[in-house]
Amino acid sequence: MMILTQKFGGIIKLIKTKIYKMKRKILSLVTFLLCLSGFAQTKANGYVFEDKNQNGKKDHNEPGIANVSVSNGQEVIITDTNGKYEIPVSNDNIIFVIKPSGYTVKTNENNLPQFYYIHKPNGSPESEFAGVKPTGKLPKSLDFGLIPSEEKEKFTALIFGDPQPYNLQEIEYFAQGIVAEVEGIKDIPFGLSLGDLVGNDLALFNPYIKAVKKVGIPWYNLMGNHDMNFDATEDHLSDETYEAYFGPANYAFNYGKVHFIVMDDILYPDPRDMKGYLGGFRKDQLDFIENDLKLVSKDKLVVLAWHIPLFEPEGNNTFRDEDRERLFSILSEFPHTLSLSAHTHIQRQDFFGREQGFNRDKPHHEYNVGTTSGDWYSGKLNEDGIPISVMRDGTPKGYAFIHFDGNSYETDYKVAGENEEFQMKVFVPKVVAKGRRTQAGIFVNFFMGSKGDEVLYRIDEGEWQPMQFTESTDPSYELLVNEWDLTEELIPGRRSSNPIKSTHLWRGNIPTNLETGKHTIEVQAKDMFGKIYNATSSYTLENAL
Repeated sequence: MMILTQKFGGIIKLIKTKIYKMKRKILSLVTFLLCLSGFAQTKANGYVFEDKNQNGKKDHNEPGIANVSVSNGQEVIITDTNGKYEIPVSNDNIIFVIKPSGYTVKTNENNLPQFYYIHKPNGSPESEFAGVKPTGKLPKSLDFGLIPSEEKEKFTALIFGDPQPYNLQEIEYFAQGIVAEVEGIKDIPFGLSLGDLVGNDLALFNPYIKAVKKVGIPWYNLMGNHDMNFDATEDHLSDETYEAYFGPANYAFNYGKVHFIVMDDILYPDPRDMKGYLGGFRKDQLDFIENDLKLVSKDKLVVLAWHIPLFEPEGNNTFRDEDRERLFSILSEFPHTLSLSAHTHIQRQDFFGREQGFNRDKPHHEYNVGTTSGDWYSGKLNEDGIPISVMRDGTPKGYAFIHFDGNSYETDYKVAGENEEFQMKVFVPKVVAKGRRTQAGIFVNFFMGSKGDEVLYRIDEGEWQPMQFTESTDPSYELLVNEWDLTEELIPGRRSSNPIKSTHLWRGNIPTNLETGKHTIEVQAKDMFGKIYNATSSYTLENAL
């Protein structure tokens, strides 16, 4: 009997052991699958602190900072009275501090702000271009140091649109034609590039970073549709290489009385057919914007920056309607807003009011910034061997300045290689027949203009007359393109793109009833901020043959 009992007990023990091992295997498998999917969650905790000695570590005498926002890219929480926070994290998260006004963050050797911690224990999925290496376990205390800094409410930010070099030669064009002009710039606290940092070859991220480093100021970046991992099968994996170089693709920070939100607004693959890309946001991204703004004072100016503009001209459906609608609903509670975009390789000012679904009396302004690469480094070469690269709407390549004063702003555009006063291109025939009616006209491309702006002209110091806003191609740009098509010898460089309608073009008639000889044209343009710009040109009247 005893032998049977022992045998039976051994069998029971064996069965229990096998069940236990099976449970462990099942549990391990579930944990593994959760890790792969990025849904296994834990908590990150630590302090936001005053980094007095700027060593990046919280020392015992460095106090925590209360009421500072920290995010995992979706949730946003604030630190307690001791500067402590706790926030959920998965196995694919970037935790970051939202820099408050009156503080700065350390930058690395390339002037890139270090305000984040990447948590990818398993690293990025295998891809053509490498992403983030495995990061291991979370630190026991994940701390973010802030450095007290005097921040004036009146300041200026430097903005680059689409550097977009496809090779090292174009990196050099960007470095010589744009960066060299602003190298060592003073009294600019930071810069921002609006996506398409490179042109599909993500190995160019590092040369791009080295080029922009020479500007000499902290530099923020955002992701464009040419900065993605094109072998990604899900949108949230399309920024793995970008994250390895630049950190989070969605983040926020404060400066003065301005709250900046920087977003990746490219859905890839396009959720409609899984081909190409579409402008828009995932739900978690819109949740981040909403959660972030719940903690932002309504008297602040909210500046949002992304790559693809909210609307495209000519009715092109390039941005998902429901995402724009939710965004507008979130922003409508804030009286002071501005968005910045690039992508189009033209320049325009867009205004969204109730007709476009923005439920606020004051329309929302989006400035679609002209690009540093212009028309993709095309056109004739200048005296330094750099493509002039005028954009298809007649805007020369260049960069922008946004001037902030409290919660108000003004915009400026600087044409590369020209003085600051060059804000318009005047096109007029060189010679016109005296006394004959002509369909030729005086055209003014006011690069920063929009339909509601006032543009006046006068001839020989006569009476000022209004010019008529016109939606047509810029004849000065048409001339550049025609030169390529009519030449009998190849021109160094690459033919410019075909012209498109400009959103900042005005026309005036040419008086032909004046004396023969040269006549001076003066143009005066007033932008939406009341700033006045001037330009001059001339034409000659001759007796008809």
